[in-house]
Amino acid sequence: MNSVLRRRANWVIVLTYVVALLLSVWPLPDWAEPFRPAWLLLTTVFWCLFLPNRVGLLVTFCAGILLDTLTGSLLGEHAFALLLVAWITLKLHLQIRVYPWWQQTLVVLLLMLLYTFVLFWIDGMLGFTQGALLRWMPVLITTLLWPWTMQLLGMLQQRFQVS
Repeated sequence: MNSVLRRRANWVIVLTYVVALLLSVWPLPDWAEPFRPAWLLLTTVFWCLFLPNRVGLLVTFCAGILLDTLTGSLLGEHAFALLLVAWITLKLHLQIRVYPWWQQTLVVLLLMLLYTFVLFWIDGMLGFTQGALLRWMPVLITTLLWPWTMQLLGMLQQRFQVS
């Protein structure tokens, strides 16, 4: 791949992460806040599945630290949870990629459950409590958004020849 295409591909990846971070901190009404999807997790899972040689643990860690900073959470909390999800995704990317979309959605559900449990565990150790519905609702919303996120990011990947 020539250098122009490679730079363009890098910018597409960076731009998707920036959009995911912005969507993660975009102000929502109080009633909608518990339904906020884990945009950064969706973006990370997609790029780790389809471009594991370009997006790995370092990118995931940096994105997680940025999310921690932007949300004011414990520094490293989201970074650790995202790293765990990215590591599993990178390890199993060849198997997960060949699954049909509905099986990939089930895998994303499991990854989202792991991500949410790690955040729940860390918050519990710190003494922060949140209702069960408020904690687990993003799991369902994020899982339901996976097929559309995969389609949108896949179209961007093809359109800008990101490989």
